Amino acid sequence: MTITNALAGIAVDDINEAIDFYERLFGRLPDARPMNDLAEWKLPGGGWVQVHTDADRAGASTLTLIVDDLAEELGRLGLHGLMPVSKAMGDFFKTAKFRDSDGNLITLSQPQAGTY
Repeated sequence: MTITNALAGIAVDDINEAIDFYERLFGRLPDARPMNDLAEWKLPGGGWVQVHTDADRAGASTLTLIVDDLAEELGRLGLHGLMPVSKAMGDFFKTAKFRDSDGNLITLSQPQAGTY
């Protein structure tokens, strides 16, 4: 099998409310809106995040995004009203966790020097 890309899906109840959160998270409008109940953001390193309406699964999704500078991202997100629900520093990663309006868990993670 040759994998050429990956798509991460986030299930939400209200797509418009979710788009507001993810626009603030990613700092931009969706890169694509192929259907009324779907918004997509392309990641610079490859792959896509798809936010889609699925009331039965809303709130059960998780997404981890690897970032270069967690402190910088926390500052930017704070300016847009997004505050982490928790932060941690381990031996390998610094992390900050967020929840969207449905309760989906989004983790920003910065590798410690020499670990990733």
